[in-house]
Amino acid sequence: MTAGELPTFDELPNFHNYTGCAWDVWGKDDQLGTINLLTEDVVREAAQEIKLGKTICLNWPVNFPNKPLFNRQPPRLEIWTKRAGVPVNDDSLHINTQSGTQWDGLKHFGVLEHGVFYQNTPIDFFKYGHLTLENHSQIDPQLIKYGIHNWAQHGICGRGVLLDIVRYYTASGSPLPYDPWTTHAIPAEVLQDCAAKQGVTFKRGDILLIRFGFMQRYNAATQAERDSLSGKEETLAGIEQTEDTKRFLWNNHFAAIASDQPAIERWPPPGPHLHQTLLGLWGMPIGEFFDLEALSKVCAETGRYTFFFTSWPLNVLGGVASPPNAAAYL
Repeated sequence: MTAGELPTFDELPNFHNYTGCAWDVWGKDDQLGTINLLTEDVVREAAQEIKLGKTICLNWPVNFPNKPLFNRQPPRLEIWTKRAGVPVNDDSLHINTQSGTQWDGLKHFGVLEHGVFYQNTPIDFFKYGHLTLENHSQIDPQLIKYGIHNWAQHGICGRGVLLDIVRYYTASGSPLPYDPWTTHAIPAEVLQDCAAKQGVTFKRGDILLIRFGFMQRYNAATQAERDSLSGKEETLAGIEQTEDTKRFLWNNHFAAIASDQPAIERWPPPGPHLHQTLLGLWGMPIGEFFDLEALSKVCAETGRYTFFFTSWPLNVLGGVASPPNAAAYL
C-alpha cells in the first residue's frame, strides 16, 4: 500500500475484539510500523522547520531516575583509571533500556489477551535470555526480527510537534487541574483543542510530543517524593484509552508519539492498554520520560510549536527498547 492510500481508522480491520489493526498496511514482512511514514520527502520538508538554529536536547540524563518505576533496574555508571597515575579513564554503563527516557520497541508490548506482538508474532517466536551474536555477516534474521535496530538504522527523523498541555491549562494563570503523578485521562478533544490554540495543523508523518507535566512535577518535588514513586503502584496522567483517541492518532498519521510521562497513557488503564494498539497493532514507537521542559519554553517564547526532530536509538540488533538520543531543532 502506498502512502497516498492509507486507510482511515474505521477502514482498518479488527483483530478479534480489537479495532484498528494495521498489519496489512505496509505488508506482512514489515518491521518499521509507522516509521514507514518518514519518507525522504517528509524528512526533506521537515528540515525546513529549522529557522533559528536553536538545538534542544530532549533526553533526561541516563542516570535518572535513580529509582526507576515499573520495577526496573536502576542505572549504574562505573568509572576507572586505566593505570594508576596515568590520565586515561574508561567507564561502563549498565541500564535497563526503559528505566529513563526511552522508545518502546516492537518487541516490548503486544496484544496481551491474544499473546501476540506486532504482525501476529507469537510470544515463543523470540529468543529470551542472553543474546549472543558472534559473526556480523552470518546473523540469522529471524533471531533479531522486530528489534530496535530497525528504527536505529532508519532513524526517527521528521517534523516534531509539541502539544503543551501544561501551558494549555495554565497560561491564563489557573493551576494545572490534575496531578501528573495521579491517574488522570486527557481526552482526544483536549489534544485537538490544544493544537488549535497553538496554531498547529498536523501533517502526515509528524512526530507528536505531549507535555503532561511529569518533569515539571519531578523537578519541584523533594527527593523523598521522587524516591516514593518506585515504591508504590504507578498512578499517572496520560492520554485516554478510547476509540476517539485511536482515531485521532491514526487518522492524523503520526509516525511516533512521545511524552514526558513514564507511560504515554493514563495509568493504570481502566481497560485494555493503549500500548496494545500503538505497538501491537500499528507498530508506532512510544516515547516515555522525554524531557520537554526546555523545548516548551522555547516554543512559548517563539510562538512556534513545530520543529525538526531527530532520534537515533541505539543500534542494538534484536533489542527491545532504547534511549532515544533525541533532539529538536528550531
